[in-house]
Amino acid sequence: MPKQIILYNLRDDVKIEDYIKWCHEFKGPLLLGLKSVKSFTLLKMIGGRKWNGQKGESPEETKSPFQCIGILDVTSREEWMKDVASEAYQKDFFPKFFSNWGADTYAIVGDEVYHGESE
Repeated sequence: MPKQIILYNLRDDVKIEDYIKWCHEFKGPLLLGLKSVKSFTLLKMIGGRKWNGQKGESPEETKSPFQCIGILDVTSREEWMKDVASEAYQKDFFPKFFSNWGADTYAIVGDEVYHGESE
């Protein structure tokens, strides 16, 4: 199943609590109402680790470079791109996110090649 992953920081004038509330009340329901979206998960990042095995660097605790990560499970990349072009996305969602909430943002799409679950 394809996934759209959005890595981003919030604008300096935004409180994370206000953004989470907006996601519960507006962003989540809007995204879940799009035909291609099977699920939406928002992660508030709380920390991380980084390393470089090629350079022999051991893992070390670090701050996440992003405050939030959004993960959308979509039916197909083609259907997702149709939804991105829709009025609901282009007029109802994106301008509000862009002008009110989001700062530096990266959106990447990938095909799931492995998924496992523990019992």
